[in-house]
Amino acid sequence: MKLFFKNFFAGIYNSAGELNINNIISLIDCNKSAKLIDLGCDDGDITMKIARKLQSKDITGIDIIEDELIKAKEKKIKTYKMDLNNKLEFKDESFDVIHANQVIEHIADVDLFMSEIKRILKKGGYVIISTENASSWCNIVASIMGWQIFSLTNFSKYRQGIGNPFALNSDSKEYSSWNHVRIWNIRGLKDYFELLGFKVVKICGAGYFPLPALFGRFDVTHSHFITYKIVKK
Repeated sequence: MKLFFKNFFAGIYNSAGELNINNIISLIDCNKSAKLIDLGCDDGDITMKIARKLQSKDITGIDIIEDELIKAKEKKIKTYKMDLNNKLEFKDESFDVIHANQVIEHIADVDLFMSEIKRILKKGGYVIISTENASSWCNIVASIMGWQIFSLTNFSKYRQGIGNPFALNSDSKEYSSWNHVRIWNIRGLKDYFELLGFKVVKICGAGYFPLPALFGRFDVTHSHFITYKIVKK
C-alpha cells in the first residue's frame, strides 16, 4: 500500500511539474534581442524551451553540476560552473531576462542571491522565479500529521526523503546542492520581492495534490508550485 501511494504521488508530482514549466513559459515575452540567463540550468532542456518562446539566441546557463553543464553546452548554451550561494561573475545590468526554477529553496544566503539577481538584471528586465509552496494542501496535511512537509524532506547529505513516509526519493542519495534550505508561503515571497524593490507582475500556481495539477491554477494559494514574474523598477 505504501508503494502504491508513493507511485501515485510521484505521478501527480510529475504532472504538476510539467504544468509548472508551462506556467513559466507563458510568462515569457517574445524579445529576439533579449539576453537570457538561467540560474540552475541543469541539462538545458527547460532553458531551451524558454529561449524558443523568447526567440533569443543569446542564452547563458549556470549550474554547479559539471555533468549537467556538459549536456547544456551541447545545446549551444553558454555555460558557466558557479555556486549560486556566491556572487555571480557578471557585470551589472548584463541580462534582460533571468530564470530560476526550483533554485531559491536551495540557497543559504537568499539576500545575496536576490541582490545579485537585481544587480545583473537590466532596469525594466524581469525575473521568473518558481519554487514549492509551504501552503500546498499536501504540505498542510503532512504538517497536521506531524510529518516533515513534503517540500522539506530533502535537507540532509546522508539521505533524501526524511521524516515523511510518503516522501519521494526516500531511498536515494543525491547531490548535496539539491537539499532544501527553506520553503516559503505565497505571501512571504511576494512581500520579500517587493521589499527588495521589485514589482510583482503575476503569480501562477501548478499542482493541487491529490487533485489534478490544473486545479492549482485556480487556487494559487494552495498550489504546490508557485511561480512569480517580477520586474526591476
